[in-house]
Amino acid sequence: MSGNGDEKSRDEKDDTIVVEACDAPDAEFGGKEGRAKLEKKLLWKLDIRMSCLGLIYILNYVRFERDLHLHGQQFSTVLSILYVGYCPMQVPSNILLNYIGRPSLYIPACMIIWGMISALTGSICIKFHFVGALVARLFLGVVEAAFFPGALFMISKWYKREEVGYRTSMLYIGSLVSNAFGGLLAAGILSGMEGVLGHAAWRWLYYIEGSLTIATAIVAIFMLPDFPGNTKWLSPLERKLAEKRMSEDAGGMDDEDPGGAYRGFILAVSDWKVWWFTMILFLQLVALSFNIYFPTLTATLGFSTTVTLLLTAPPWILAAASSLLLTRHSDKTQERFFHITGSIVTGLVGFIIAISTQHVAARYVSLFLMAQAYGGLVCSYTWMSNSFPRPTYKRAAALALMNGLSNSGNIVGSPITWGPSYRNSFWVCFTCAVLSIAMCFVFRQHLMYLNQKSEEGNGDSRLGKAFRYTV
Repeated sequence: MSGNGDEKSRDEKDDTIVVEACDAPDAEFGGKEGRAKLEKKLLWKLDIRMSCLGLIYILNYVRFERDLHLHGQQFSTVLSILYVGYCPMQVPSNILLNYIGRPSLYIPACMIIWGMISALTGSICIKFHFVGALVARLFLGVVEAAFFPGALFMISKWYKREEVGYRTSMLYIGSLVSNAFGGLLAAGILSGMEGVLGHAAWRWLYYIEGSLTIATAIVAIFMLPDFPGNTKWLSPLERKLAEKRMSEDAGGMDDEDPGGAYRGFILAVSDWKVWWFTMILFLQLVALSFNIYFPTLTATLGFSTTVTLLLTAPPWILAAASSLLLTRHSDKTQERFFHITGSIVTGLVGFIIAISTQHVAARYVSLFLMAQAYGGLVCSYTWMSNSFPRPTYKRAAALALMNGLSNSGNIVGSPITWGPSYRNSFWVCFTCAVLSIAMCFVFRQHLMYLNQKSEEGNGDSRLGKAFRYTV
């Protein structure tokens, strides 16, 4: 009798162990070690495929040449008109992207269109001159609006808060690489393709860039992921892990959006934090608007055209490397404000040097320091993604709204009008950079207040109880 009782007790104990094992966290992924291996494999797959976004961003920065029979303010107008289409189209584009749920098709489709426009720009300009260039750039801005906010939204759908910064930097490095080598590559094409097949060299520049964009778009269709729940090249277990990771990152809340696109848009425009952060990015982009005319600023050093183009590359190469290191450390420490501030302060030193002296070596050093402020912008984009986690439609609309409106900073920030010393331009950049730091500080203090409310159990009900803002 006693023996039967012992056996029954052992059976009940075994059953309890089995139940506990089944109920243990991550049991479906093979336990803690199994999940770690699967998560590493998942991130490796994502990083490899997402890497094409950096290449797309390089192609997104098509160089517009002066040699298009444009006069007076026409060149500046043609440069700026792109943002008239680019800025307002970002919000509807991101909402549409979230609704369709297939970024692997949506983004490449827009790429193919902008590649075709780029390739035809030379012919349009020859036939219609200023008006043709204006229309081409306007429509180019409309279709390019799908890329950057869409890429930020994609990253926020796949990566946790401690992973977003480095991946955003890997995306934005495409812009910095384009700044470094775009002018040099353009110069190479312009010097070697003149008269080939009866076309001017600058027309070949657009043919080549447009063709590369279309080819890259076709490859991107097969490389880019969709969203965690519908990416076909992941196994069902990997998709489930991807969804669980994002739920955990939001404090246990699922990535559901019962309110739909309209409610998400209303939530975005009614959140004062969206408008505050828009102003932060606007000020930073005005402060960094010197990059639009970086070769012109480098030309003030007094060297030949070829040497000037060569001198534009090193500051941006260093800026790309430092941005990667800065965002990686920011992810590791889960801190944003002081990383942003440190980077921008470095740029402030560059502005002060550029204002204070015309000495060639000092002015060149100042360009290096100014370019370092881009690390702060990349960290700001990361902070933006971290600070608006749910609902999904709100995040899609908010990211696009902030990026779209803030890009008007590229329109108003035109230092070319105050040459040849550009002191007044640098003063404007300096002032905007200081104001952006002050606004970042206020934003940080508010997020700390929200975190304190969550600690007390009075946080946002749309976010999980464990969610805390990154400051």
